[in-house]
Amino acid sequence: MSFVTNAGAKVLNREKLAGGEGVVCGKYICTRDEPPASCALREIGLITLAPGHSIGFHQHMGNEEAYIGVSGRGTYRDADGKDYSFGPGDMSVVRFGESHGMVNTGSEPLVFVAVIGAK
Repeated sequence: MSFVTNAGAKVLNREKLAGGEGVVCGKYICTRDEPPASCALREIGLITLAPGHSIGFHQHMGNEEAYIGVSGRGTYRDADGKDYSFGPGDMSVVRFGESHGMVNTGSEPLVFVAVIGAK
């Protein structure tokens, strides 16, 4: 599948993702268990975190992940444990073996694109 409309996206709500708080709401064109092992792009989703909700600080052993901010404000924690303000137009990447996390520190939903790739 190479094109999915908003209405055709797969919706997943994941509670306490990676030890975080609240619910991570996602609309996905594909999830990591669907593509064949030969595909580098494993998961692509439009992610929404409500105020105060988070993705826990976690390590990526078998894949890499990039975030691209769409709307709202949050705090991104990088592999060194340093926190950065994250919002529209901001981007991050976590490489194999590195860790990261995200929390919505704003008063409105934090929305970002998440892309997971593997070797």
